[in-house]
Amino acid sequence: MPLLTGHRQNFETLQTAFINGDVALMECQSRVTGEPVAVICAVNRQPEGDFEFVPFGLMIDGNPYEMLNPPAPAGGFHCQEDRK
Repeated sequence: MPLLTGHRQNFETLQTAFINGDVALMECQSRVTGEPVAVICAVNRQPEGDFEFVPFGLMIDGNPYEMLNPPAPAGGFHCQEDRK
């Protein structure tokens, strides 16, 4: 499954924010679980001197290699058994 166009555009916006130093790592609260989560945000600087934080991604708690299956070259995804 290819990446959605919106995801690619958001990634490019986030790349630009990193280049410009307009990125923040913030602690927010999950509306689903109520737990604190670390969020990567782009920072929009407003003309009146205020800031707007735009959430783009969540940091992964735990070992991402145990949580995610990477794409396989022939299509689909590798599963845990493939990597042993």
